[in-house]
Amino acid sequence: MELTSKQRAQLRSMANSLDTIVHIGKDGIGENLVKQANEALEARELIKCRVLENSMLTAREACQELAKLTRSEQVQVIGTKFVLYRQSHNKDKKDKIVLVKDRKKATPAR
Repeated sequence: MELTSKQRAQLRSMANSLDTIVHIGKDGIGENLVKQANEALEARELIKCRVLENSMLTAREACQELAKLTRSEQVQVIGTKFVLYRQSHNKDKKDKIVLVKDRKKATPAR
């Protein structure tokens, strides 16, 4: 799912109050870290991650790699922190994030 600019803005504003729950250290992004991120995304849909000072990765590199491995969307990268979003597949989840929809004008078929 490709996020629109309005949806990214909505998610960025929601991420301001989030605590960082995934920390990437000197070992980089391993199997356990991907598992932790997947579990957090399934439970919360929107997560904030941080790259620690001793990591060999920049926040942008870590964000791109973790987004690819978790099949999530990059929302924002600022300094050593980044935010990822993935819609939960849990149908019983009561606190799902509802994204704004862009209203594009339909173009007539020719």
